[in-house]
Amino acid sequence: MALLEDVFKGSNLATALVATVGAAILVPVVGPLVRPVAKSVIRAGLLAYDQGRALLADLNERTGDIVAEAREELEQQASEAPKAT
Repeated sequence: MALLEDVFKGSNLATALVATVGAAILVPVVGPLVRPVAKSVIRAGLLAYDQGRALLADLNERTGDIVAEAREELEQQASEAPKAT
């Protein structure tokens, strides 16, 4: 980071100029090569997100079923218990 700060402080204007021109030349060349890789990475991330979301929804449904069964059992036990008078 210090190198970047030194370059743009004005102490080394030639280096800053070369870096800027180099970036201007390199970006159009490298951009089309990097785009498909970035697109593949984003696609893989979206697929993983969708699969995770589906798994979480399934887990939530199963947990809800277990909670409902437990409540039902508690209600049955409460209705079968002798009532104190």
